[in-house]
Amino acid sequence: MLGVSRSVSEVELKSAYRKLAMQYHPDRNPNNPDAEERFKEVTEAYAVLADSEKRSLYDRFGHAGVGSAAGGVGFDASAFQDLGDIFGEFFGFGDVFGGGRRRSRVQRGADLREDLTLEFEEAVFGMEKRVTVRRHELCEECHGSGAAAGKGPTTCKSCNGRGQVRYQQGFFSIARTCPTCQGTGSVITDPCPKCKGEGRILRSRPVEAKIPPGVEDGTRIRFAGGGEAGPNGGPAGDLYVVLHVKEHPFFLREGNDLHCTIPLSITQAALGSEIRVPTLESEHLLKIPEGTQPGTTFRIRNKGVPVLNGHGKGDLYVEVRVQVPTKLNKRQKELLQELDGTAKIDNQPVMRSLLGRVKDMFG
Repeated sequence: MLGVSRSVSEVELKSAYRKLAMQYHPDRNPNNPDAEERFKEVTEAYAVLADSEKRSLYDRFGHAGVGSAAGGVGFDASAFQDLGDIFGEFFGFGDVFGGGRRRSRVQRGADLREDLTLEFEEAVFGMEKRVTVRRHELCEECHGSGAAAGKGPTTCKSCNGRGQVRYQQGFFSIARTCPTCQGTGSVITDPCPKCKGEGRILRSRPVEAKIPPGVEDGTRIRFAGGGEAGPNGGPAGDLYVVLHVKEHPFFLREGNDLHCTIPLSITQAALGSEIRVPTLESEHLLKIPEGTQPGTTFRIRNKGVPVLNGHGKGDLYVEVRVQVPTKLNKRQKELLQELDGTAKIDNQPVMRSLLGRVKDMFG
């Protein structure tokens, strides 16, 4: 029935029974008499093999040695004391075969989340921001106990303080959490008038959130103990502030680096120049060498975003775009044509080399 050999060890026996008990348990197979019957069979088989005396009789005489002639197998709860955790985990009714523990009244409070929107510069340089948090806080009147002054919890009459009530299901007894006291074993008969026995009061309170420099969009900051107060005087949960950073109209952020694009005139690109590049803190004088090509990127060190909870900063990358004039007067056109004429002579070797590479590529 259990699919084990005659020499099965105690650990292997328990493992085999666990697997079959989970498969055929009535709670997993409602209105299925075949599964219920199979569950009874494997349970009886385990009751025999888990008991050394009955297992010895079974080895010698087979089923007859443990049948009705030998006093019957029946249901021996002692064989199942160490398996209550199986049923409690999968079926949610505590310790099926005995044992059981009361649930503590004191519980940790829930965590809270608040969303906070920051300007781009606020995220880069850090700041302190006030966040209004709506949460349950400890009642000052009863200090979280929920009972009136001078009073306290009393023993639950439904379960006599055990935190569990038992009822019969089929051929064995099942323990469930007491619905009156929710498993704590005690109830409050004289509740605190201020919190109505809750032990907590809902309030909105401002919290000063310190935002460190260098945070990014989606950064989550944890404030320990800033969440909900725990029921019955339990410890508070945590507060998580999730940051949303607005985009910048000029800079693009990638990690700790910043990127921007600066326009150049044809003259500045060809002859070289010095231009003033804006940064998040001040202007930076950037030298443009002569002959700079469109799309060239210059790196300015330590003008990026501070490293979050670290040292140093990222860099600023400046891409230059050469602007081509769209409207020219007669004299400007003449000058450009004159320049073009000289450029053709100077660039003939370059053009021949370029044409040669194109010819090689396309045959």
